[in-house]
Amino acid sequence: MKYDFSDKVIVITGGTGALGRVLTKSFLNYNSKTIVVTYRSEKEMLELKTELGNLFERPLNMSTTIEFTKVDVTRDDETKRSISNIVERHGQIHALINVVGSYIGGKSVTQLDESEWDKMISINLKSAFLISKHVIPVMVANNYGKLVHVASKTGLVSNGYDSAYAASKAGLIRFVESAYQEVKKSNININCILPTILDTESNRKDMPNADFSKWIKLEDLSKVILFLSSDNSKIINGAAIPAYGLL
Repeated sequence: MKYDFSDKVIVITGGTGALGRVLTKSFLNYNSKTIVVTYRSEKEMLELKTELGNLFERPLNMSTTIEFTKVDVTRDDETKRSISNIVERHGQIHALINVVGSYIGGKSVTQLDESEWDKMISINLKSAFLISKHVIPVMVANNYGKLVHVASKTGLVSNGYDSAYAASKAGLIRFVESAYQEVKKSNININCILPTILDTESNRKDMPNADFSKWIKLEDLSKVILFLSSDNSKIINGAAIPAYGLL
């Protein structure tokens, strides 16, 4: 499927991670006006810059502006400042894809530390709240916007030993359901996707004996996100989109 993001400002939070990198490259193929990638790790940011530099040696869209901004999206002040700076430069945010997330598993409720619980809620749920809080007014003012959050199938059904993660992702699903009701009259779509295990290098290292063929390919997931970021998805709102693969 072909998309046209030629006049669109795209923001990808957590854009230097495995999925974020694939998304950045995917949006490059569809003539996005500007792609703003948020990051916390200087190392990952430099790695992605190198990858993108190599891509430009091939016949891709050279007119797209790619920017990097360092922000901790679990902090209200940093998130607000970052969004304000983006809007000051570009006037609008047409699509925001929130890839920020983390996982803690393998512990029972009685083994889980309070700090680990707080970390899951902060990274997986609070970040989505703060990003949405500061992006929605921008989109309302312009009567247009697409927000896509990455939740998890675990937010629907947990197999145990991941209570903090499961709770944070379940909360994100309910958050999306509630938030869309508040903005649906402003031509804004808020959805989330529910993948299972992503086929990343780090996951393969952590689970070397797993059946990788059943894991979600990043390129396949990015296609779903591109669709939800496009005008083709205008009738889909407040949805939790299954991306279960073969698990």
